[in-house]
Amino acid sequence: MSTITARCPSCHGLNRLPAERISESPNCGRCKSSLLDGAPIEGTADNFTALLSSQQPVVVDFWATWCNPCVGFAPVFEQTAQERKGQVRFVKVDTEQQQQIAAQYQIRSIPTIMVFKGGQRVDVINGALPKTQFDQWLNQALTK
Repeated sequence: MSTITARCPSCHGLNRLPAERISESPNCGRCKSSLLDGAPIEGTADNFTALLSSQQPVVVDFWATWCNPCVGFAPVFEQTAQERKGQVRFVKVDTEQQQQIAAQYQIRSIPTIMVFKGGQRVDVINGALPKTQFDQWLNQALTK
């Protein structure tokens, strides 16, 4: 049985989860908050494939700490994750820390936002968007 490690978005504690249970709604062992819904999840080489295989659509923000547009877009991404809790999973991949994932998805500019369904990429957009435009783009992407 393979496992992934997920950092709790509330208390930042590390939790080990069986990969085959990623589609369920696991809670943090420490604070009992939802691990995978309501806040962006930290995408790593260890958990990214399992996160993409979710039955829910997955929205991925490829970003870096030095990128001002990325930092400015972060609150929009977090707010949208909270609003769409239980419907869509949100993942943030730090391209500096996770260079292998960034190379695999050919990230050339950041922020880059991708939407996945059933592990397959269905849409991508480059650049930070205001909340209203991001919601409009995401609604269209989720219908594909």
